[in-house]
Amino acid sequence: MLNTNELISIVGQFAVEEQVLAVKPLGEGLINDTLLVQTAGPRNYVLQRINHAIFQDVELLQHNIDCATAHIRKKLASDPDIDRKVLTFIPCRSTGKTYWTDGNAYWRLSVFIEGAYTHNTVNPEYSYYAGKAFGNFEAMLSDIPDTLGETIPDFHNMELRARQLHEAVSADKAGRMSQPEVQSILADLLKYEEQMCKAERLHREGLLPKRICHCDTKVNNMLFDAQGNVLCVIDLDTLMPSFVFSDFGDFMRTAGNTVAEDDPDIGKVALRMDIFEAFTKGYLEGAGSFLTPIEKENLPYAACLFPYMQAVRFFADYINGDTYYKIKYPEHNLVRTRNQVALFHSAMDQVPAMSKFIGI
Repeated sequence: MLNTNELISIVGQFAVEEQVLAVKPLGEGLINDTLLVQTAGPRNYVLQRINHAIFQDVELLQHNIDCATAHIRKKLASDPDIDRKVLTFIPCRSTGKTYWTDGNAYWRLSVFIEGAYTHNTVNPEYSYYAGKAFGNFEAMLSDIPDTLGETIPDFHNMELRARQLHEAVSADKAGRMSQPEVQSILADLLKYEEQMCKAERLHREGLLPKRICHCDTKVNNMLFDAQGNVLCVIDLDTLMPSFVFSDFGDFMRTAGNTVAEDDPDIGKVALRMDIFEAFTKGYLEGAGSFLTPIEKENLPYAACLFPYMQAVRFFADYINGDTYYKIKYPEHNLVRTRNQVALFHSAMDQVPAMSKFIGI
């Protein structure tokens, strides 16, 4: 990381008039480097170095964010607390864009929302808040007039992930296809492949629209005020066109598992229906105004799709020799695969209950 003077110089590239007093780490983000900029003025700021290895088109990334935050501001124009309910990004002095680059690193600056907090708690109460917040977020962007692009192309494309699995099996780069368990897992996954690729087929048939989605729906991607009210959704890097299944299913995969995704005791793995019901209740309250019947009736499918998709991704990486996900021991990706396959089967078993709860 750069020293304080270098960081202050970077802050100076943005249209900030306050005197900078200090720049120090903020939070525990896994993707971008995030720093708090403390000033002598009325506002503090958040400085982020964008992970250009992951988000290779920063122009598109910030275009998406700028369009979305501007559209939300229009929706909240009469709200006296608007500056705490939508993120504000500061333009670069030289270009007017909301990022600055020296040709190597990419940086952006936003206003720090004072007195706001994130939570890591995953329980029914906060799952309900998350469902409503992300549903509202999608609803506010459902009529955005701008064209947004995919910051990570094919991020949640199940057909692509299936092709990648077949390519891994054919190449067998690490020589692992001879393992009996690998053969057994592959046979199990292939039984459901066509069923789990339903979203892409429905889209091609014109039955399933793409929406502007967050695509990283976690409890800690929301800001709360001191009274526990949700202020706004944050971490907008993965904001892009996708199926609503992305926001719904990804939350259920991460928050609805009874154990961590790499817990080796698959006997403990199950989809928590209390989390499903709480998140779904909030999500339908927030997004119900625009969801089509086919989107609504396939929410249980989304809860099954995402553990299946993640199992395929972990499994393909194991077959390839662990080239994508970081591992802590040789069979880590295989353990993750077992876990997600078990979660997928638990979700499949509970589809009737999920459908009944939704009212379909």
